[in-house]
Amino acid sequence: MSILTPKKRTEPDEWAQENRIYPPTSGVPGPRNPYLTPYVIAFERAVAARTHKRVVLVVGSQMGKSESMLDIIGQRMDLSPTPVLYLGPTKQFLQEQWEPRVMELIDQSAALRDKIARGKRMTKTRKVISGVPLRLAHGGSSVALKSDPFGLALTDEADELAANVKGQGDPISQVDRRGDTYADFVHAITSTPSRGPSDIATDAESGLQFWANTDPTEVESTIWRLWQSGTQYHWAWPCPHCGEYFIPRFNCLAWDKEIDDQGRESPSDPATARRTAFLACPANGCVITNDSKVEMNRRGVYVAPGQHITPDGVVHGDAPESWTVSFWVSGLASPFKAWGERAAEYVEAARSGEPGEIKSVINGGFGELYAPGGGDVPDWKELEGLKAPYLTGEIPPGPRIITAAVDVQKSSLYYVIRGWGARSESWLLDMGQIFGETCEEEVWSNLEEVLLQKYGGMPIRLALIDSGYRPGRPDAVPENRVYEFCCKHRRFCRPTKGRSTQAKPIILSKIEIGAAGKGGRRASTGLELFLLDTDYFKGFIHERLRWPATEPGAFHLPQDVTDDYLKQLVSEARIRRPGGRPKWVRRFKDNHFFDCESMNAAAAWFLGVHRLRGSEDIPASGREDVHSEDFVSRKKMRKSAADWSAALNG
Repeated sequence: MSILTPKKRTEPDEWAQENRIYPPTSGVPGPRNPYLTPYVIAFERAVAARTHKRVVLVVGSQMGKSESMLDIIGQRMDLSPTPVLYLGPTKQFLQEQWEPRVMELIDQSAALRDKIARGKRMTKTRKVISGVPLRLAHGGSSVALKSDPFGLALTDEADELAANVKGQGDPISQVDRRGDTYADFVHAITSTPSRGPSDIATDAESGLQFWANTDPTEVESTIWRLWQSGTQYHWAWPCPHCGEYFIPRFNCLAWDKEIDDQGRESPSDPATARRTAFLACPANGCVITNDSKVEMNRRGVYVAPGQHITPDGVVHGDAPESWTVSFWVSGLASPFKAWGERAAEYVEAARSGEPGEIKSVINGGFGELYAPGGGDVPDWKELEGLKAPYLTGEIPPGPRIITAAVDVQKSSLYYVIRGWGARSESWLLDMGQIFGETCEEEVWSNLEEVLLQKYGGMPIRLALIDSGYRPGRPDAVPENRVYEFCCKHRRFCRPTKGRSTQAKPIILSKIEIGAAGKGGRRASTGLELFLLDTDYFKGFIHERLRWPATEPGAFHLPQDVTDDYLKQLVSEARIRRPGGRPKWVRRFKDNHFFDCESMNAAAAWFLGVHRLRGSEDIPASGREDVHSEDFVSRKKMRKSAADWSAALNG
């Protein structure tokens, strides 16, 4: 009869407080207190409201996420039974961790204890409660994802699910299809995020710092893409000192740095970080200690871009429209982890130099995306400070030699023209993309027009063209278009290939290619291939990105440089593999202009522009003295310099 008796409508958090009792052996024994983690309450209630098809929660680890999903399951099965599907990341997780917790939920709740069908009807992966099934499935099971329809689905750790389950498509979409026959179907999805670039956008009216929208194709994290497609609510706190609301995240966390005898800052150790960690209020720089966390969580609210919060904690502004309600909360809000522990974990991971350890801390500890390289790479918006008072195509005072670099893709050519002056100071003069199939001749004719232009009366002295990608199939285009172009313009063009590391920054390699001879016969001709140490020259560019703009050697950009160029300039980060070998990893999808700038750096290095001082002219003989030990050999260097002296001086 208890199944037929109508019950008072309560929210999942209220139901849990009345019905869930933790045993003495648990970490927090006694009645369930959902207000210990108040940031999950809005998520639970959004699922119970059944007004949106998807409800997404992005959190760090040890945040109460699993308990919130148990609250949702218990409330729904007790008050409004419907078939429920729970999707976990692996079979082992499902059977060893989640199924025992489901049984604990049922056994600790008087409301559910008598409603489950025990005996043969109950298996590890299927429970019948209040006459409807609760199915426990894992992401690798295509059979479970194609099973019966469900009125409620819960997907846990979405970023750990397989992208394509046995050729049937991604599991998130498969689960969505299981709810097509229920008008009030809801799919609740939670996870810690994984990899992807992230930016911060400051709202001009409220001053709140929200996560900026990122190109979804750049983000590997499934949960972050889902969150970004929704309402994008952020958990916000009031500063206990100035009263201003702010959105806590990793960059608010600070700790004391060690100072040596000479007053220089040195890397922190985990013990110092644990002892001294605090939050710096983004609004006024107030120092906030960990003992304020409970009160800030109590007064915390969710706010979305376009909304603002009054000092009394009231959110104003229209709620964003979306069929997905999405919430993000920083790992700093966890009541189970002090800020000192979070800081110590990060310092220890950073000192290890292992990207996997740093990623684990950023994802799990702070609930944020991890981009390889982290703080070693400046944010692309920081590069605005490199702008100088000139426009693209103009020649500012300073450049005395011009180089060019070209990155070859299947359907276009990316190029960058850079001017160089004393002590390797440089100015971006032009950049662009020439569209056209690079196996055809037309796009190369267009490139020819670009490279034959003069800048302030100066021609391009050396142009390097990446030959790592060969346009066209060898049977259809027997000549490598890059080599063919460089042969035609051998006075100033050279092909290149990149190597991750090598003994010298540049090694010259003689290659033989076919060329048209008399009577249409093919003849062999020699061409110098520049083998570039990509680690060396990419590192040079990243070094110059943080070079003071007023000092010799600065890296200048025009006022009208595009955001796309700036993003590509920081599209890669340098990390170290186990054993210490460097590796450059992508942070953004496109890196073509960064490749071009590293080739420009190689061209300048070869021409010896770093040795320019005052009004001296660049030595026509290239670089046969100061850095000749960095080259192939002194003998080969002198021969190459002599050849180049004749070629460059016509």
